[in-house]
Amino acid sequence: MAGRFVVTVLLIVMVTGSAFAAPIIDSDGRVVVVDKPFTRIISLYGAHTRNLIDMGAGEQIVAVGRSDHQLPDLPRLSFRDDPERLLALKPDLVLIRPMISRSYPQLVQRLEQTGVSVVSLQPAAMDELFRYWETLGRLSGHEQGARQMIAVFGVGLAEISLQVDHILQQDRKQVYFESIHKRMKTFAPDSMAIFVLELAGGINVAKDAVQVRKTNIAAYGKERILAKADQIDVFLAQQGRMNPVTQEMITKEPGFQVIKAIRNNQVFLVDEKLVSRPTLGLLEGIKTVYNILYPLLHQGVTDGK
Repeated sequence: MAGRFVVTVLLIVMVTGSAFAAPIIDSDGRVVVVDKPFTRIISLYGAHTRNLIDMGAGEQIVAVGRSDHQLPDLPRLSFRDDPERLLALKPDLVLIRPMISRSYPQLVQRLEQTGVSVVSLQPAAMDELFRYWETLGRLSGHEQGARQMIAVFGVGLAEISLQVDHILQQDRKQVYFESIHKRMKTFAPDSMAIFVLELAGGINVAKDAVQVRKTNIAAYGKERILAKADQIDVFLAQQGRMNPVTQEMITKEPGFQVIKAIRNNQVFLVDEKLVSRPTLGLLEGIKTVYNILYPLLHQGVTDGK
């Protein structure tokens, strides 16, 4: 999957950008008409904020989510707030994600009643990433900035692939990548986190995981993890709000002591922002995971030296 994606990226970088003219349909199936760029944007998802900043639209953001500290001078709001708090800022666009529209439909309804456009976006797989960036570019009037992000991503992937291609298949680490420890969940095979893992040269031992709805998360369970205990060279877990886990929680989980990675002290945590969010930070995530899996190669040490 990862190798094919690198080729696809490089092809997209070379096209003229005609995809930007296509109608915008958000993640909830809402059709959005863009007559002109939106200039007063409330971003209720940190990834939206990061991408808008990276494509040059940061000054158009008038407020961000409660846990979003990327623009510290702006008001921080919650989708749980009274809609009037959002409306007081006179936004012309509120960017959300499907979780918000599912849990707080009354917020969306109130905003739309007052003429505010609401767009729900969250790519669930890597093949949706560029269209997501393109959509943010169209909404904000920064199509060229979005194209530049795609180009930067493509170049970054090509550079990383050159390093990883030198690792022989038999030397590649087999990895279990945890998404939610309490629920014993991993990542869906087509998710961004697994893309990061595979681009970093890792082999996903949970390729048979079953995706949960249309999300990045997949069900697995302790029994299936333990069934592959001797195959798991590295136990990797995202860490953050979604998975507030520690290495000790993993190593002391009842039954986990039989896992090869636990026995060999190969348990590592990685910031969820670098592996689960659809931003340019995925490049740093790939490099981080590569350095975890192959520290000697990262230090320039090769066989025979």
